[in-house]
Amino acid sequence: MLHGRDTEQARIDDLLSGARAGRSGAMVVRGEAGIGKTALLDYAAAQGVPAVRSAGIESEAELPFAALHLLVRPGMELVRHLPSRQRDALEAAFGLGEGAPADRMLIGLAVLTLLAEEAANGPLLCLIDDAHWLDRASAEALLFAARRLEAEGVVMLFATRSGPQDFPAPGLTELPLSGLRPDASAALLDAGTTPLSPAVRYRLLTESGGNPLALLELPAVVGDGSVDDANPLPLSQRLQLAFHGRVTRLPAATRTVLLVAAAAGAADLAPILRAAAGLGASLRDLQPAQDAGMIGTDGQVLTWHHPLLRSAVYQGAALTDRLAAHRALADALSGDDTVDLRAWHLASAATGPDENTATALEHTADRARRRHGLHAAVTAYDRAAALSLDRSARVRRLVFAAESATEAGLTDRAERLAERAASLWSDVREPAGDAPGTPATGGPTPQAARPGEREAVGSAGVVDGGGEQGSAAEEGGAAFELRLDLVRAQAEFAGGKTGSAHRRLMSAAVAMRESDPRGAARILTKAVHTAWYLGPDELDEVADVLATLRLMEADPATPIARYLTGSVTGQRVADLRDAAAAARTGGADSPADLVQLCGSGLVVGQDDQVEELAGELIRECREQGRIGLLAPLLFFRSEGLLFGGRPRESRIAAEEGLRIAQDIGQAQWVSQIHAFLAYLAALQGDSASCRDHAARAVAEEFGGPGAVGASWAHAAVALLALGEGRLEQARTELAQMTIEPARHQVIGLRTLPDQIEVAVRLGATDQATEALDRLSAWSQRAEQEWIAALAARGRALLADGPEAEEHFVAALAVNRPFDEARTRLLYGEWLRRDKRKVDARAQLEQATALFDRLGAAPWSERARTELGALGVGTGTRASGGPLSLLTPQESQIVRLAAQGLSNREIAARLFLSHRTVGHHLYKAYPKLGVLSRGELSALDLTE
Repeated sequence: MLHGRDTEQARIDDLLSGARAGRSGAMVVRGEAGIGKTALLDYAAAQGVPAVRSAGIESEAELPFAALHLLVRPGMELVRHLPSRQRDALEAAFGLGEGAPADRMLIGLAVLTLLAEEAANGPLLCLIDDAHWLDRASAEALLFAARRLEAEGVVMLFATRSGPQDFPAPGLTELPLSGLRPDASAALLDAGTTPLSPAVRYRLLTESGGNPLALLELPAVVGDGSVDDANPLPLSQRLQLAFHGRVTRLPAATRTVLLVAAAAGAADLAPILRAAAGLGASLRDLQPAQDAGMIGTDGQVLTWHHPLLRSAVYQGAALTDRLAAHRALADALSGDDTVDLRAWHLASAATGPDENTATALEHTADRARRRHGLHAAVTAYDRAAALSLDRSARVRRLVFAAESATEAGLTDRAERLAERAASLWSDVREPAGDAPGTPATGGPTPQAARPGEREAVGSAGVVDGGGEQGSAAEEGGAAFELRLDLVRAQAEFAGGKTGSAHRRLMSAAVAMRESDPRGAARILTKAVHTAWYLGPDELDEVADVLATLRLMEADPATPIARYLTGSVTGQRVADLRDAAAAARTGGADSPADLVQLCGSGLVVGQDDQVEELAGELIRECREQGRIGLLAPLLFFRSEGLLFGGRPRESRIAAEEGLRIAQDIGQAQWVSQIHAFLAYLAALQGDSASCRDHAARAVAEEFGGPGAVGASWAHAAVALLALGEGRLEQARTELAQMTIEPARHQVIGLRTLPDQIEVAVRLGATDQATEALDRLSAWSQRAEQEWIAALAARGRALLADGPEAEEHFVAALAVNRPFDEARTRLLYGEWLRRDKRKVDARAQLEQATALFDRLGAAPWSERARTELGALGVGTGTRASGGPLSLLTPQESQIVRLAAQGLSNREIAARLFLSHRTVGHHLYKAYPKLGVLSRGELSALDLTE
C-alpha cells in the first residue's frame, strides 16, 4: 500500500487506461532519493499490464546500449520482423551483427518499431528506473522512441533524480514527487515496528520532509547514536550513514561480498561470486545481508533494497578494499561479451599509469564509437589518456576523445580536450618518429569515419560530410594539428564564435591545399557555411581559395568546388542538377558531400532544382539511416517548396526537420527552422504563431539576437507587418536585411522585393531604388527569369504611366504562385488608381484566388478589400482543397499512402510506428470522404 500518493497513482492509472484503449504515453517521475519513485513503478507494474523493465546501473553508465538491451531483451525474437535497416541497426548496437554502424536515431526508430510489435496484441508497459544512470546511448534511443509514441498502446515510465540535468527529457510529461503530506507521513511512520517516543516521533516527522525511505529506515537508528542530533548532512547522506551503520554490524565476509556486488553494479550474481571467491567470500556469506533485508537474491541475480544502500556499502569501504574488489571483478570477467566491463574495472582498480589497461580501455572506446556510443567513447578515450605511460599515446587518445566529443555534440568538452591535447603535443613533437597516431599495442588504430559517416555534428550545426581525417601516423604532425583545429572550429561555431571558427577552417584548408586538395575542398565546404554568417569578404576569401585548388577534373570535389565558387557571389556557373550528377559520377559520398550544394543553389535562385535534389538526398538519408543530415536537407527543401508556391508541403517538411534537430541537439537548425516556421506563419497571417516561432529562434540558448535564425526571424515579422499594412514596423524589420551578414544571405536577397514595396509605399524612393539596383544585379548574376520578373515589378512600382504597365506585364511573364499573386495585387491596385476598373477586377480576382489557394490570409483580405473598393462582392474564401482539412502529419501520411506505400514503409520514412501511421489514416479518411487507402489515388492532393 502506498501512503499519500493518490494523485500520482491516478496519473499512472490514466496512462494505463489509455494504453488499454490503444493510446500511448510517456512520463518522467522525478524526485530525490528515497521519495518513492521505484514504489510508483512497482505500483504500475502491479496493475495487470504486461511489463518490461530496465534500470540505469552506475557501473554500466559507460557501456553503450546496456540498459536498452535489458529492456528489449524479452522481445528480441520480434527483431526479425523489423525493416531490414532497423533490424541491422539494433543488432549492430547490441554487438549481434556485423553491419556498419547505424545512425543513433535509427536505433531509436528500431526501438519504437519493436515496442509497437510487442504491443500488437495488447498494451505494453516499459519501466525504466534510475534513468539518471542510463548510458547515454540507451537514453537517446529510449527518448527518441518515447517522444514518438502515439497510437501503439505503449506506456513508458522513467524514474530519475530531481535535477533536470540528471536526465534531461524535453518533450515528455513530468511527474515531480515531493514529500508526503503530514498525515500520510504519520501513517507510514506509525505502520513501522520500531517503538518511538513522542519526541523521537516528532523529530522524525519534522526532519524527514515526508521522505518515505527516511520514515522507514531512520527509526531503527535515530536513537542508537548512528545519526547525530545535530547532523547537518542532507537527507540522502544521512540515510547513507544510517545504512552504513547497519552494514558495519554484518560479518566481515558478508561485507566483502556486498562490496564486490556494489562495485559490480550489475545484477548478475555469477561474476560477483567468482570475484568474491578470490577475496575469501562465498554465496553463503550473503545470507546475513538477506536476513537483514538489505539485498535479495534468487541464486541468479542480486537486487539491492535501495540504491542508497549500495552507495553506502561502496563509499563506506576503505580505498584499498574498493580497489581489490575491482581487480577481483576484472579477473572474474573473461568472456568476449564482458571485455568492455572488464576494461572499466581494470581502470577503476588502477592507481597510476598502466599502459595495458589504457590499451584495453582504448579498444573499448573504439567499439563504443563504432556502435555510436559516442558519449561512452569520449569518457573511455579520456580515461585511457590519463592511464597512458607514453605521452604520444596520451595525445593520440585525447585527440580521439575530442573528435568523439565533437561528433556527440559535446562541444565544450571537445574544446577542453583539444586544448589539453595541443598543450601536451607541443611537448612531444620531438622526436617526430613517435607520431601520436601510432596504434595502441595489440589493437588497431581507431580510424576516423569514412567520408560521410560523420554527419552534421551535434549542436555545432556545421554540415559535416566527414572529412579526410585518417590516423595521425599516416598524416604526420602537421595534419595532427589540423585535426585539433577542426575540433576547435566546430566547438567555436557552436559557441557562437563564428569568426574564430571560420579562421581556423580557412587556415586548415590553406595548410593542406597542396598535399590534400580534396581534403581542403571538404573543409572549405564547411567554411562556406561559416562565411554565410559573417559577410561577403569571408565568402570571397573562400571562393579565392577554392579556385586555387588543383583538383583533377574527374575528382568528385571538382564540380562541387566549381559550383560553390560561383554561388558565393550569386553567380550561376552551372545547373545544380548537373553539378550533383558530376560529383556522384566521380564517386562523391551522396548525400553528405552534396548537402551544401542545396544551400548554395538557393543563393543563385535554382529553387526548383534545390527542392528536387534535397528530396533525392532526403530519400538517401532515410535509406542509409543517416538521420544527422536530415534537418538541414529538410530545411533546404522547405525553402524550395515555399518559393515554388507549396507552403503546406513546406511546413510539413520544416516541422519534421525541427523535430529531428531537437532530438539530436542540432541547435543551429532548431533556431533556423523555428525562424522559417515563423515566416510560414506570417504568410498565413497567424500572428501568434509567427511571433512565438520568431522569439524561439533567437532564444538565448541559440545566441540571442546573433542566433543563426535571426535573419529569417526579422523577415518573418516584416512579412507579417507588411501583410497587415503596418508599414513602419515592416520597414524597421527589413532594415535588418540591409546589414551584414543578413544582407548577402538567402533571405536578405529574397526580401529585396519587400524592401522595394515598403519603401515605395512610404515615399522613400532612394531606399527603393537602392534595393532595386541590388535585385537587378542579382538577376543578372543568377540568370533566373523569376528574379528578372521581380526586378520588373520593382521597376513598375517606381515608374509611372505606360512605362509602369510595361513593367507589370513583364513581371507576369514568369509565374511563381506567391510572386504572381502579389504582382497581380499590386498591378490591380495600380489599375484601380488609373480608373481602369474592369482590368483591375481581372487582376485582383486572380490574385485573390491564388492567395486563397496558398492560404495567405492577410494578402487575400487585402485583395478582397481592393475588390470591395471596386464595388465587387467577393463571397467566401475558396477552399484549399482536400489537404486543407488535414493536420500536417495527416497530410504527409496521406500523400505517401496515395503513392502506394504500406504503413510500415511510411513509418520507416517518417520515424513513426506503423500503428501510429494507421491511426492517422483512420482519422484522415472521414475528413477526405473516403473509406480506404485505395480511394486516395483518385483525390487531387496537390496544393
